[in-house]
Amino acid sequence: MATEQTRLKGLVGQAAAKLATHRGITTVADLLDFAPRRYRTTAADLGAPAVGDYLVAVATVESAKGRSMRNRKGRMLEVVITDGRSRMDVTFFRAYGHEQNLQVGRTFLFAGQVGEYRGRRQLAHPAYSTLESVAALGELAVDEGGLIPIYRHVPGVQSWGISAAVRVVLKQLDSVTEPVPEEVRERRGLLPRREALSALHAPHTMEDVRRARATLRFEEAFVLQCLLGQRRLLRARELTRPRRGEGELLAAFDDRLPFELTAGQREVGEEILGELAGETPMHRLLQGDVGSGKTVVALRAMLAAVDSGGQAALLAPTEVLAAQHERTIRALLGDLAEEGMLGGAEQATRVRLLTGSMSAAARREALLEIVSGQAGIVVGTHALLEDRVDFADLALVVIDEQHRFGVEQRDALRAKGEHPPHLLVMTATPIPRTVAMTVFGDMAVSTLRDRPGGREAVSTHVVPAGNARWVERMWSRVAEEIAAGRQAYVVCPRIGDELEDGVDLLSEIEVGDDEADGEQVEAAGAVERPLADVLGTKALLEEVPALAGMRTAVMHGRLPAEEKDAVMTAFTSGEVDVLVSTTVIEVGVDVPNASVMVVLDADRFGISQLHQLRGRIGRGGHPGVCLIVSGNESDAAQTRLQALAATSDGFELARLDLAQRREGDVLGTAQSGVRSSLRHLSLLRDEEVIEVARADVEAVLAQDPGLDAHPDLAAAVSRWAEEEQAAYLEKS
Repeated sequence: MATEQTRLKGLVGQAAAKLATHRGITTVADLLDFAPRRYRTTAADLGAPAVGDYLVAVATVESAKGRSMRNRKGRMLEVVITDGRSRMDVTFFRAYGHEQNLQVGRTFLFAGQVGEYRGRRQLAHPAYSTLESVAALGELAVDEGGLIPIYRHVPGVQSWGISAAVRVVLKQLDSVTEPVPEEVRERRGLLPRREALSALHAPHTMEDVRRARATLRFEEAFVLQCLLGQRRLLRARELTRPRRGEGELLAAFDDRLPFELTAGQREVGEEILGELAGETPMHRLLQGDVGSGKTVVALRAMLAAVDSGGQAALLAPTEVLAAQHERTIRALLGDLAEEGMLGGAEQATRVRLLTGSMSAAARREALLEIVSGQAGIVVGTHALLEDRVDFADLALVVIDEQHRFGVEQRDALRAKGEHPPHLLVMTATPIPRTVAMTVFGDMAVSTLRDRPGGREAVSTHVVPAGNARWVERMWSRVAEEIAAGRQAYVVCPRIGDELEDGVDLLSEIEVGDDEADGEQVEAAGAVERPLADVLGTKALLEEVPALAGMRTAVMHGRLPAEEKDAVMTAFTSGEVDVLVSTTVIEVGVDVPNASVMVVLDADRFGISQLHQLRGRIGRGGHPGVCLIVSGNESDAAQTRLQALAATSDGFELARLDLAQRREGDVLGTAQSGVRSSLRHLSLLRDEEVIEVARADVEAVLAQDPGLDAHPDLAAAVSRWAEEEQAAYLEKS
């Protein structure tokens, strides 16, 4: 007999290796969680697939004709299949064996990739099986109209082969765990788990499918909310030192602010200061759209920590962003950042930068100031996580761009405090409510929605790469902004082919889930074509007549740290007119004089990433212009880009981004601390399920916080946490 943790190898024959290679399915539980994406009845159904789609369809042979091939030996078979409404050609270049099977009038289940020949759709050498054979795999009766499960494509294993593997597993399964307590299951009208799995993989009616999906969605939400709920309980039992000190640094900073805080900044600031004054460590997510003023809110929290006699550390994902934060903080503080120096204010502290590429001497000096407590505010990259970095009294940890770090990384920095430090994580990617509940469910969430004064709107326009007149006008528009005394960004998806190791730093192509069936599909229209690169684009701009005489520079992640810093300093000071860059400038970079941005091959970036990029302009009182260039004319790409051009609401764009992308990518472990994919739950569709599951979990944990009376639930939570840890180690 088998358990859910039994390895598939040895149970399901040759299919096991292909399932593991192409879908990461290695155990019985993995296979049972591999849900069919749709179902076919035994009635014919050919559908209307596009060229390139992987088609699984029921159809009847309308004609079949064998003939000798013109240019080589052997016979080929040309078949026409129909579902009664439409037809499709099927070709076998080796007719042997197929002529006897594919008789006119017989009905089969066909599976293969749709191609095109002389303007007609066709399947070349598809797999096929009789309905009787397929129905037997799921123990369905053809004359009862049973449903045939259709799974996501696994190369080398047909959908009916996966059905056979599931049937073998279900027959050998000794027992299944029941993570959802019986009283909750009965109250919510859910099926027992084994019954739900059988109904999912071998249903007789769509009502069977509906109840199975509802059960498994709730179970997944319940286990995840239980994991997050236990984390909340553990943190609630932590004790730390109150960090609302009597120092004068925060008050001095507030008195000198040259602008008025927004109502949102004041409200969130009071929330944070109130938590810093408590004995339970703050664990808060601060989210806000581009330009909403998160940095000032975080800085005020750091100053409060310094006022208490402690230190604050700000962790950033890149050296460019860390250096930008250090410059911004110093500029905002002025002489309040020059403690012990000539001209430093009486209430001042020190701000210190720590990155991995610093010279040995600069690093030693920084480490000494940090361990002695002289540096009240420390800004750094992953270098802050190293064992040799010690703090005198770490009171507050601030993490910028939270999605770039895992739970383990932020906890590694918190572990450097003598007392558990408070935690504030920030993201400039607005988060839909369901994601906040599911990904950040162990944290309190604060949201900044209003924008500080002085930020101008950014107009966004889509430029077809193939329209030479539009492209020429685009560069003229850039030249006009520079002639007016302002500056420009040009963003590319790659660095350049000249790099020694040939590493392609192409941004990930977005993939999406078909809303109806969840099939993963690569972005249509993503054809092979030369992509804009930083080095090549700089050379190209020097040949554009409208930009003649403009001062250009390049920025990308593989430049030496000193060169990055020099380039950004030159751009910030106005010595560079056009900065040609990768997405290394996506977040945190603040050059108020930059008013125009061109993004080349924009279809290769996600919506939220493009929204972040355009947030680099319109920051200095000048209206911003963002020109997004794309040669991809597919509906999917154009829908994304036109949506970006139509709105500047980051929250609306975040929901669209989530709807268009695989949720497993949105919830990647290295980014969020949550298992790398959700098997059954949809964050947009299942908001009510998540809310109900969370309420039920809170009731269970109130009575049994250690899950001692719920061993199956405890085991499921433990497995999820183990997968999370394994994925983190794999990606770190």
